Amino acid sequence: MFKIGEFSALTHISVKTLRYYDETGLLCPAHVDRWTGYRYYSAQQLPRLHRILALKDLGFSLEQIGKALHGNITLQELRGMVTLRRAEQENRVREEQERLARLETLIKFMEQESTMSVDVVIKEVEPQWVVSVRETIANYPAVGALYPKVIEQVGNPGDLGLPIAIWHDMEHKERDVDGEAGFLLKQPLAAHGTTNMYEMGGATVASYMHHGAFNRLTEAYQNVLRWVEDNHYRIAGPFRELYHYCATPVRQDDESYVTEIQVPVEKVAA
Repeated sequence: MFKIGEFSALTHISVKTLRYYDETGLLCPAHVDRWTGYRYYSAQQLPRLHRILALKDLGFSLEQIGKALHGNITLQELRGMVTLRRAEQENRVREEQERLARLETLIKFMEQESTMSVDVVIKEVEPQWVVSVRETIANYPAVGALYPKVIEQVGNPGDLGLPIAIWHDMEHKERDVDGEAGFLLKQPLAAHGTTNMYEMGGATVASYMHHGAFNRLTEAYQNVLRWVEDNHYRIAGPFRELYHYCATPVRQDDESYVTEIQVPVEKVAA
């Protein structure tokens, strides 16, 4: 089970939205502690969440979505609805193309739901030196603007290793994201200005290599969510993203990118 904030962070759905879905009966928590009132969610609820998001993205009202879900709509019927909407969108203006891309991504992920989690591995990460900048940024893609700030304040950019992003919010944020961007180092450097220099502690992490665009990272995070729950772990720290390959200029839809997601975890006591 996941706390509402953890489920929010891994599905990229805000806590406010999850609570609203609970109030309207679209997606109720898998368990509510009768003493504390805390909401808990399960990875088993992802297919229902996917259907809600798909229908919402297609322009259906929440009332219509509720009727469709209570009517036990099948995956085949849902795919047919998406395909029909796609044909309609192709006749619209260019600004609708991004919506079509999101629909294609959603369909692809639905088809891969039962097979992806085998690619997640557990590993021990040793303490690592990091030079970074941590700021409150507008949204997740805005983290890219922090890397030049780090480079400008390091004497020799050649000393910098793999780029890393660390997400300190333990829930998904639609704005005002607590983000940290920096580089791994073989040894400490002198920090300047707003740059932080520190040794990031070692951790046991659930690691997943995402081969694809940044705008499909939600798929990877949900894959990790499934693995963490299925293997009886719980989240134990901020999420990390290591960018093994990323071309410049950076694009959100470049499928050649390779990103490693690391989620610190700890074993749940039996």
